[in-house]
Amino acid sequence: MTILHFTVPPLPEYIISGITEAPEGAKHPNRRNIGVFDLLVVCKGCLYVTENGRAFDIDAGSFLILRPDTHHFPTQGCTVDTLYYWLHFQTSGGWSSEGYNTSSKKEELSELQPFSPNYFTVKVPQYGNLRQPQKAFDLLDSLAALVQNGHKVQSLWQQQVLFQELFEQLTAAMDPPISSPHSICAEQAAAYLRTHYRENFRAQALGESINFHPVYIARCMQKEFGCSPVEYLLHYRIEKAKLLLLQTDHTISWVAEDVGFNHAAYFTSCFSKQEGMSPRKYRQQFS
Repeated sequence: MTILHFTVPPLPEYIISGITEAPEGAKHPNRRNIGVFDLLVVCKGCLYVTENGRAFDIDAGSFLILRPDTHHFPTQGCTVDTLYYWLHFQTSGGWSSEGYNTSSKKEELSELQPFSPNYFTVKVPQYGNLRQPQKAFDLLDSLAALVQNGHKVQSLWQQQVLFQELFEQLTAAMDPPISSPHSICAEQAAAYLRTHYRENFRAQALGESINFHPVYIARCMQKEFGCSPVEYLLHYRIEKAKLLLLQTDHTISWVAEDVGFNHAAYFTSCFSKQEGMSPRKYRQQFS
């Protein structure tokens, strides 16, 4: 496994991102020495890319970081319709890969320095499987939504914050844990809730769908996510609402109904509790 080593501080910096729908036969661009890191995350299908003579098959739930100083090109066209995210980032600090070091900064310190930055190394696999694919997809969706408001200070700040959270998702792919029974149950329940978030929640329907007792599901989700199924669903609905508030001009009532709330007033109350501001104020800060 090729590992990229990033010396921090400073933290890697987000530049821009987007999502591409690649039909069957489409190919990733042929590029040489692009000067920035190019993160590719596949949501559906498979992308075929070669870098430095090594071919990568990036299928659903996996990612590849293309280096800024190499030549990458399509190994072949997509064999099925493929949906993938792309994200460009850079670092003002040092980074290395397989012995190639772009910085003379010290990467590790034996003791803390009280009056100077304490540099350390963050290790990220260049290619791997996401531990929590849906969480990464949600972060990438949020980043893409913020791009249209990139000239606003609040938006620019939020982009960097979301990118750092995404970067943590990449570092977590270093050592994927062995799935325990409770984590499997929790992930299956979360996947069901994300798919059916517009519907009224019924614990019995959730249990029947994934073949676990609702009480056991609640216990597993509390252990894995720190919340109950209802709390997870509420949080997910509000995250979806935030995207709609950014991407559309629909009314608050329309947004509330679209993400599964029966009453706009309850939606506003839940949104304000989670985000610390009303949906209207959240939208206004980006306009």
